[in-house]
Amino acid sequence: MAALNYNHLYYFWAVAHDGNLTRTAERLNLSQSALSVQIRKLEDRLGHALFERRGRQLHLTEAGRIALDHADAIFAAGAELLGTLQQAGRTRAALRVGALATLSRNFLIGFLRPVLGRPDVEVVLRSGSTAELLQGLETLNLDVVLINQPPARDSLTPFVAHRLTEQPVSLVGPPERIADGAGLADLLTRQPVILPTVNSSVRIGFDALTDRLGLRPQIVAEVDDMAMMRLLARENVGLALVPPIVVKDELASGLLVEADHALGIAEAFYAVTVARRFPNPILRDLLEAGAG
Repeated sequence: MAALNYNHLYYFWAVAHDGNLTRTAERLNLSQSALSVQIRKLEDRLGHALFERRGRQLHLTEAGRIALDHADAIFAAGAELLGTLQQAGRTRAALRVGALATLSRNFLIGFLRPVLGRPDVEVVLRSGSTAELLQGLETLNLDVVLINQPPARDSLTPFVAHRLTEQPVSLVGPPERIADGAGLADLLTRQPVILPTVNSSVRIGFDALTDRLGLRPQIVAEVDDMAMMRLLARENVGLALVPPIVVKDELASGLLVEADHALGIAEAFYAVTVARRFPNPILRDLLEAGAG
């Protein structure tokens, strides 16, 4: 049985991700006809059409989608091999970390603290949305992703979520907004609140709490960024619903105080990885320390 020609597979892979034969040909410095020939040879070898044309756009067939899934795995493994072996002779090892843009910066620093300043480790930090970060993890451009909700896992996206810790969530604000002895219902009735957006686990927990108490708090801001919630609380806009770690410096200085009410709401933190043939050895120590 003749072996698969990986040059043909590479050209197919490039066109499949671009979705445009002309653009791929220009990028690879090939003629469109030459690129088409390479793809046809792969189709002949596999015995299936990989693309169908709709107008000016190329769309994957069912066989093309299967071929692309395998090509992604093959070329990702190649990138992993190069990255691992090329790094073997370096004096500094790289750790590529993706963090949800809305994640607490204090938590992020705490997670990375064991390697910060180490002369043999270079930390590369990227922020973005959950979807962007998980894509970077799948393509092996990231070693670990830090988020606050575990991703869905199935046979095509084999993410491994390591639960690191959870932080209780509190109402935090300037001292004058949190009167001594005020009950939770009174506090939420009299004071405006700054909340996470509705799709967050913390907000879901808060809405369930206020529904149970029959309260309709005055919401002055809905924010998807913990750093911005911290700033709004400092500006005395209202009481912020945050884990105390987000505002630990303000709490230590007395600029902000924490309401003495147990809300029964917590934010969990996860480190997400994928199974790799050559896992980053630095990451193992961080995961063990973070879960401790």
